Amino acid sequence: MICGTSMLNRIRRGIRRVMRSKKDYDKIVVSFVVVVYDMPLQAQNTVRSLLPDYQRGACPADYEVVIVENESTNTMSRDFINTLPSNFSYHLRKEDQPTPIYAISYGIEKARGKNICVMIDGARLVTPGVVNNMVRGHRLATCAMVTVPGYHLGVELQQKSVGSGYDVEQERVLMESISWPDNGYRLFEISCFSGSSAHGFYLSHSESNCISMPRGVWSDLGGFDAKFDMRGGGLVNLDLYKRACEYPGMTHVFLQGEGTFHQFHGGVTTGGDEFQEREKFVHAIKAQYEKIRGEKFSVPETHPVYLGELSNEVLEYVRFSATRKLDRLRDAAKK
Repeated sequence: MICGTSMLNRIRRGIRRVMRSKKDYDKIVVSFVVVVYDMPLQAQNTVRSLLPDYQRGACPADYEVVIVENESTNTMSRDFINTLPSNFSYHLRKEDQPTPIYAISYGIEKARGKNICVMIDGARLVTPGVVNNMVRGHRLATCAMVTVPGYHLGVELQQKSVGSGYDVEQERVLMESISWPDNGYRLFEISCFSGSSAHGFYLSHSESNCISMPRGVWSDLGGFDAKFDMRGGGLVNLDLYKRACEYPGMTHVFLQGEGTFHQFHGGVTTGGDEFQEREKFVHAIKAQYEKIRGEKFSVPETHPVYLGELSNEVLEYVRFSATRKLDRLRDAAKK
């Protein structure tokens, strides 16, 4: 009888744990999974940009941030991690593969939200309306993919600016010039579109470094494909974005007034490698995509729902984007 009572108590405790987990799952709208490796300064800036006191209009109960760091000799500060609020969690793990795919899968397993937003590159600052508008975007449609356009800090793509001496110190001075993080929208003043967003808001993109979908869609897509096993994951993020865009019944919600801003950290395609070596690597990852998918990568077409407010700082990008779209329409009309 004692054994039976003990067993019953364990079952009751298990049920309570499941119910608590289910309650959290029902409450959290979006789980942000941020993947980090060997860039503590940039990672801590990224995490700061997701904090409730930076994110305008965000309710901490609506979202969580799951930080997954692959072990290196240069990890995030434990003192910094200990200051994070309760809707943030940190996970340090060992990884012997050169790809972030397994860290992403680990983070998704730990996430409790109804929707999962993956930031494959933990060096990307976000603007102050990302969380609030991500939540709003998922409330627009049951099957919504919410994406944020990408930028590079600096006046030109970091693949180019590194050749002119752009480095972490120059970037620090740039960020100080706008008093970041006082007004996160001023990041637009010291940045340029990334390659994936180069044609502006109103023409198709090749990827998003802040992409959110319902948990069930992640499952249906099989997440990030582990066959993309090259350094940094190769074109795995572009592959995931394309498959998500083409998912049946998907509503694409695009946050044109927000952005993710890549910080320089010597990454796979934006670091200080010699130009020829970088070109060789880009050729190799494109070849791997073609081998896996049986065709060259092509940019997916979507018809987004544009959501969110437009700050004064983003208006130049709106004008640029509208001009590019009009030019494309005029060119098509001449044919």
